[in-house]
Amino acid sequence: MKTKDFDSLVVERCEKIKKLLSSKGKEYASEDERLHNFKAASAATGRTWEQALWGIYMKHWVSVQDMVEGALKPTKELIDEKIGDSINYHILLEALMLERLTEENKDKDI
Repeated sequence: MKTKDFDSLVVERCEKIKKLLSSKGKEYASEDERLHNFKAASAATGRTWEQALWGIYMKHWVSVQDMVEGALKPTKELIDEKIGDSINYHILLEALMLERLTEENKDKDI
């Protein structure tokens, strides 16, 4: 892939990430808690926020793995969807981890 094409891919992916995370936030987040679904899943399962997210994310990971291993034929649309989902879940995981770290550090300051 030429550098120009790769750079275009990065720009397009970043735009898709922003658009999708914004629209899905309206569907899956509460008014004042962007990570509501993962925290609710955590409470329901007794797992950490991060573990709850990871469990939900695994179906996307398996799809990517199936494409890599040849069990699922990749199409441009499927690659776009599953790679986008994977990136978005990692961003959400980062947010959960940073929030937990902030809470842990806040507890140490008391």
